Amino acid sequence: MTQSGLERNVGLFPVTNIVIANMIGAGIFTTSGLLMQSLHDPLLMLTLWLLGGVVAVCGAMSYAELGATMPEAGGEYAFLSRLYHPLLGFLSGWVSLIAGFSAPIAASAIGCSEYLLRAFPSISAILPGPAEVSVLWVKRLIALLVIVLFTAIHLRGIQFGSRVQNWLTILKLSLIGGLIVAGFAFGNGDWGHLVSAAPWAATDWGTIGLSLMWIMFAYSGWNAATYIGSEIRSPIRNIPRALLVGTGIVAVFYLLLNLFYVYAVDPQSMGGVVSIAGLAVGRSFGQVPEYVISTLIAFALFSSLSAYVILGPRVYYAMAKDRLFFRTLSVVDSTTHAPRRAILLQGAISSVLVVTGSFDQILTYMGFSLGIFPLLCVAGIFRLRRRKQSLLPLPGYPVVPFIYLFAGTIMLVLSYLERPLESSLAVGTVLTGIPVYLWFRRGRHAPQ
Repeated sequence: MTQSGLERNVGLFPVTNIVIANMIGAGIFTTSGLLMQSLHDPLLMLTLWLLGGVVAVCGAMSYAELGATMPEAGGEYAFLSRLYHPLLGFLSGWVSLIAGFSAPIAASAIGCSEYLLRAFPSISAILPGPAEVSVLWVKRLIALLVIVLFTAIHLRGIQFGSRVQNWLTILKLSLIGGLIVAGFAFGNGDWGHLVSAAPWAATDWGTIGLSLMWIMFAYSGWNAATYIGSEIRSPIRNIPRALLVGTGIVAVFYLLLNLFYVYAVDPQSMGGVVSIAGLAVGRSFGQVPEYVISTLIAFALFSSLSAYVILGPRVYYAMAKDRLFFRTLSVVDSTTHAPRRAILLQGAISSVLVVTGSFDQILTYMGFSLGIFPLLCVAGIFRLRRRKQSLLPLPGYPVVPFIYLFAGTIMLVLSYLERPLESSLAVGTVLTGIPVYLWFRRGRHAPQ
């Protein structure tokens, strides 16, 4: 057991699964139709997915060095607190509470409900009232039940939760691999769909930046292993391996799956469709397979939601242990060794977001919020090297961290220019954390 009270009992395989599960979520199954609506160019969309994979791998390599040197619970919170100042660490945890984990949980739960209703459309009529209202609340009810289910699962501890996670991740990878192979080998499609509906020059840079930000949301999770650093066996070896292997696998799967979408569906029909995987299967194999695959995708989304439920509470727990958050969240169950109260708080916030938010608003807000603090963490590699404190100097320095910093900064600037309202809300969320930090800091140093 570590000094934090959390046990180091999670090996390489489940940690890699957590990385993969945290990455492959609602993003890959929902954003490509929205991207095509703005980009109008399949080749440009595929190029951006490839670029997103390169940026994610560069980020994973940088975090591998940070995670091996500082194998603690909390991810960015731990890194920024030690590299810079506790204020930056707190702000990253503050953003994680709302945008980093609770909002993705809500988005994944909504994605589950979207695909379940695509598979079983009759469910949408079970509630009385106008059809539109009934569909909306059925989706919300399903999403809430999913959140409650996985909150209950992970209250039982990380060993039980990681076993559930392993099976869900295997299901998800098998599903995606099967879609890719069967789609290209037996499905109906047309490689002519790759022909651009509009030239690249017709797409402005703001749209490209926003699109890349949405893609990076789909890739978010490449840093997942660092959030449970206090519970990983042999962290200097296993954290880098889990990050790099998991991110590499996901990058390849994402590119191939998007290629299947484009092969199966023409660009005009893709535009604006959220449940794009269901549409692609329907075009390739017919209605019955579409219902079956939509059901399986809904279950596959359980995996990413489950990973978020595991990771987020470890951030709030680490903040509370440092007396920079509500002390009650630092309580670890004596039997399950799980931060129960932190898990319950996250589940409650996610449920509120399901009831009050829309999918596209959550997506843009999350994407911008999640892009801020990883930039500061990756920049910390330079400080770590100058201090000669790195326990695992990885090859590629300084090119690898520079690629991530350059791409991430350009993406945020362009996205802000394209969507100033949602981006400003993300910045506002960060700034509201400053007085909260000062309040907790004052209480931390008050006479006992």
